[in-house]
Amino acid sequence: MTDLEAALRRAVRGEVGFDVTSRALTTMDASNYRRVPLGVVAPADADDVAAVLEVCRERGVPVVARGGGTSIAGQATGTGVVLDFTRHMNRLVGLDPQARTAVVQPGLVLDRLQDAAAPHGLRFGPDPSTHSRCTLGGMIGNNSCGSHSVAWGTTADSVLELSVVTARGRRLRLGQQWAGAPQGLRELVDGDLARLRTGFPDLPRRISGYALDALLPENGADVARSFCGSEGTLGVLTEAVVRLVDSPRARALAVLGYADEAGAAEAAAGLLPLGPLTAEGMAVDLVPSTEGLPRGGAWLFVETGGDTEAEARARAEAVVRAADVVDALVVTDPAGQRTLWRIREDASGTATRMPDGSEAWPGWEDCAVPPARLGGYLRDFRSLLTAHGLRGTPYGHFGDGCIHVRIDFDLLTDAGVARFRRFSEELADVVVAHGGSLSGEHGDGQARAELLPRMYGAETVALFERAKAVWDPDDLLNPGMLVRPAPLDTNLRFSVLPREPVDVAFGYPSDGGDFSAAVRRCVGVAKCRTTSVSGSGVMCPSFRATGEEEHSTRGRARLLHEMLAGELVTDGWRSTEVRDALDLCLSCKGCRSDCPVEVDMATYKAEFLHHHYEGRRRPAAHYTMGWLPVWLRWAARTRTAPVVNALASVRPLAAVAKRLGGIAGEREVPRLAGETFSRWWRGRRRGAAGDGDLVVLWPDTFTEHLSPSVGRAAVRVLEAAGLRVALPPTLRSRGVIGDGTSTSALALLTARRGQVCCGLTYVSTGQLDRARTVMRRTLDLMAPVLETSAPVVVLEPSCAAALRTDLPELLHDDPRAARLASRVLTFAEALERHAPDWTPPAVNLPAVGQTHCHQHAVLGDAADRRLRESAGLTGELSGGCCGLAGNFGFEAGHYEVSAACAEDQLLPAVREAPDGAVVLADGFSCRTQLEQLAGVRGRHLAEVLAEGLEGERR
Repeated sequence: MTDLEAALRRAVRGEVGFDVTSRALTTMDASNYRRVPLGVVAPADADDVAAVLEVCRERGVPVVARGGGTSIAGQATGTGVVLDFTRHMNRLVGLDPQARTAVVQPGLVLDRLQDAAAPHGLRFGPDPSTHSRCTLGGMIGNNSCGSHSVAWGTTADSVLELSVVTARGRRLRLGQQWAGAPQGLRELVDGDLARLRTGFPDLPRRISGYALDALLPENGADVARSFCGSEGTLGVLTEAVVRLVDSPRARALAVLGYADEAGAAEAAAGLLPLGPLTAEGMAVDLVPSTEGLPRGGAWLFVETGGDTEAEARARAEAVVRAADVVDALVVTDPAGQRTLWRIREDASGTATRMPDGSEAWPGWEDCAVPPARLGGYLRDFRSLLTAHGLRGTPYGHFGDGCIHVRIDFDLLTDAGVARFRRFSEELADVVVAHGGSLSGEHGDGQARAELLPRMYGAETVALFERAKAVWDPDDLLNPGMLVRPAPLDTNLRFSVLPREPVDVAFGYPSDGGDFSAAVRRCVGVAKCRTTSVSGSGVMCPSFRATGEEEHSTRGRARLLHEMLAGELVTDGWRSTEVRDALDLCLSCKGCRSDCPVEVDMATYKAEFLHHHYEGRRRPAAHYTMGWLPVWLRWAARTRTAPVVNALASVRPLAAVAKRLGGIAGEREVPRLAGETFSRWWRGRRRGAAGDGDLVVLWPDTFTEHLSPSVGRAAVRVLEAAGLRVALPPTLRSRGVIGDGTSTSALALLTARRGQVCCGLTYVSTGQLDRARTVMRRTLDLMAPVLETSAPVVVLEPSCAAALRTDLPELLHDDPRAARLASRVLTFAEALERHAPDWTPPAVNLPAVGQTHCHQHAVLGDAADRRLRESAGLTGELSGGCCGLAGNFGFEAGHYEVSAACAEDQLLPAVREAPDGAVVLADGFSCRTQLEQLAGVRGRHLAEVLAEGLEGERR
């Protein structure tokens, strides 16, 4: 233990982490930069903050305050001690509805404040797109704004008082009329009044530099306001009193379509006299689908408010009348507005990829100009991009003249980094020429601080340095930010990654086969750190269950980044730190769809486990549950399912078996079916064959051995819809025989019997060599089917997802894999596409349950929604993950997290279900979790429809 670590452990009551994992999780924020800290401290209170500063000051160790880690300019990283306020100092201390104020700690997430204020008709005005995970301390440090700044300004406009601890341990209460000012600050201002009155651009979004003009007497000598935007370089915030504003009772959203972004930008300033709450702009490049949007190549999102829906709508329609638009849409439905706003909020992530899939990066993320000059600035900005051979898609707060953009800088080569520098210098001059600010929201950090002399001039920057010295004479707090900055092209996080592709098993088709590029996808916007999900969202259940960064998608991506870098995590694929962080990943694939940049941690986990255990003994659960298809087929062939069930019911025997097999002792072993689905199929009496399309019903492991009732129900429904149902072949020959549907005597003699399998259990446990073997055998069996046009209907969502994604990505060199993946349909998709005229039975019952996480992430549930609606199954299914997640919830050590995930969404939804409600759960894991934790029987949609058919028959 180092002297610094020992001293901190003696001095503070909060956690002190100098281990590899704690440090690796804080090497980066959401910027291009990376710094390796010495350690991390989660202070318990202001006394801990003061103690940390004293210990670090004595040893000359810098201190960096960090909130949600979503800063985009590098200011939340450092080489000394990082203060993590999200763990303990994250409370809402008080809320006074009459005074319209709140007292908050720096680690409080903005949405938690909004949730507390909403019942009183109040809200905090600023709302960055990261509102679900950014903290009030980070917002104050960066002077954040958000989409409603045209109505409610920046964070500085909402701050009344701040409690801070200075680097030398003084505790100050900052406010107006010099309240809390450190000694020497007033003298500094009085000595340079003329410069402070003339040297700062008059902009709604001027965030760059120190806000020293707030200290002018005519501005109330507001020390608290001047502290906002100082990026943790002047003092450490421990508490804040903030102002709340009235939240409109009703809102309407006018979406205005324009031919291009310049047209939208020029129109925004003209709409401000109408008093909108927002005037946000984005172009078509950032929209995955224009469905639901009015015609146009760019849009303004203009929100209006009122006491009633009619009043809000009238104001929105007035905006439409005042705007010269290609097309327009007014939405008053709250759900419809949320859907549209998600498009805008996700732009911070989707902008990190160009339309062709190539990478794009921040750096010129948020410069701002006077709103009236935005159109001209955008044209000059586009011209400069073209001159440098770069691409980027601007979006953002058009009403405030603030533009966000990610640019396809090459930050991996020396030539690319040099071009990044040249472009940055030239664009700074363009911004200044338009009377703008280098930062309009996210702060200067390392990305722009070096260029501040171009905006303010050398003398004003020297004044900033003197102000920093007044507050922090030892340069202890976040050195290298704002004053005496590090060069903007150093400390780039990409420089430590390997230059050659890493040898991997999956194909990573969206990343050119490069695992490093796949890991680079995580840019740190931290949507995975949200504490609640909306709609059918899933990501990230393990973070919501634990609240630990290590168990978020971003945290795991950071550890993988450091594994590839080899500086902190030095043992590569054998890393125990990475293994432990991935251990609680449920492989739910929620991040594949919910992460704006489509990080696929389930695939990365399988890849890591494949390498980590290569040539080594695996955990027992990998052999028991990873090889589950083998054991279940063995039980079926020997007809020993009743014996297995009987033994599993003897508790002492079951306990021993679970302990030896790495299975959680709290779990009950599911019962094996007495008759497999395939055996039932072979022995059933065939009815009259329909004349509809042929569909091949996939007998997945779970349907085959554990819940054949689902398969029987599906056959009943598919045939009732007029479809001809077949099962996949069970004889595997060396090639396609004849026409692909018949066999010869010689072929029968040389063929080998087998059973199709998607390989899911092997993939989820990282046994990728075995998974490939199983998948290739499956492709051999499916060869006759692939010669036809028949779709493959898969009832188990996780197996369907494995066939759609894992199969072609793991067997990327076998064209048959892509062909089979393209044939896979869900039960509802098969009915919709191949029996479009069929009318399902009228079930007419409320439905509750959960959309399967793999269905949400990979397959989509639109067809299921339509089928439920046709059958009269009303109500929305919840989001999240059931927590069992295949083998995850059965593995020893995972039970508590598994149960916590179920309590997040699924179990409360079932408890609150109306009488007579149908509990839908298409996944075997979901049904098992419901049975074991709630004593509730969940049913596959096929079972519900089959029962409806039986009711109609009776």
